[in-house]
Amino acid sequence: MFPIPLLLLLLTPTILAQTASSKRGLVVVPSSDHPEDDSIWITPPTTLTWYYNYGSRPTSSLSSSNLSFVPMLWGDHNNTFVEDVRGQNDVKWVLGFNEPDMGSNVGGSNIRPGRAAELWKRDIEPLKGDGKDLGAPGVSGSSVGMRWLKEFFEECDGCSVDFIPIHWYGNFEGLASHIGEVRATFPNKTIWITEFGWADQPLAPTQSFFNTTLKYLDRLDYITHYSWFGSFRSDVSNVGPNGAMLNSDGEVTDIGAWYLGRQGEGVKPDNGNSAARVRRGDWVLWGIVYFIIGVWAL
Repeated sequence: MFPIPLLLLLLTPTILAQTASSKRGLVVVPSSDHPEDDSIWITPPTTLTWYYNYGSRPTSSLSSSNLSFVPMLWGDHNNTFVEDVRGQNDVKWVLGFNEPDMGSNVGGSNIRPGRAAELWKRDIEPLKGDGKDLGAPGVSGSSVGMRWLKEFFEECDGCSVDFIPIHWYGNFEGLASHIGEVRATFPNKTIWITEFGWADQPLAPTQSFFNTTLKYLDRLDYITHYSWFGSFRSDVSNVGPNGAMLNSDGEVTDIGAWYLGRQGEGVKPDNGNSAARVRRGDWVLWGIVYFIIGVWAL
């Protein structure tokens, strides 16, 4: 007899993942080779409500969408940030600095806490008077990041920070612990998870991490926004192919579909060929077959 619990286990990942959340946003990583991919994120159905692109101005290909754009002062090289933000009437939130505790060789903006405090007072603090909510520098998930952030708050005394962004690329237990540490350190701030994933893992653990993490983040009321790092094709991913929301042919992977609130169709991250796909209909068909076999064998 085919065990019914195993049948339920086979169907569980799709059932758990096809959800919607107003917290869900997008880290836009544009592709010069495949600019058409941007249309995927705004083609209905989609559960996304906001996005950022590491810059101060919106992405033109997303201008027709209803997504709220969140500008970021990425580093120490934007002298028009205040002007750029004030030129956009619908900006609600502002992000400050991308991984300033990390070097440029790994995508960080590499800014000392004291210098970041100077830039904050010049380029970000004035926007609080315009009614914007301000996000602290988005440091890495390492102990170095937390030390940097604490030093920044010491240097930036009196600065207005409304929420704390988090980055994480480890397992779920580590993420939950890190969220707890940030919450304990800054108990009066809400939290955004602006980059997260479990880097360089096999597909099954990556999908399990995705489902477990999203359910967890949706339950926590002090986490108001999150954005999975994966809006690119699997063959250009710098965190491993299995977290990518598109495969190498530009088809939406299961993680991509689930994140957009759609039904996964078994598209694997590393291959766009139909032979590598397990359609939802196939799962349902086999589920019915196994159910009949199970009942018949009783």
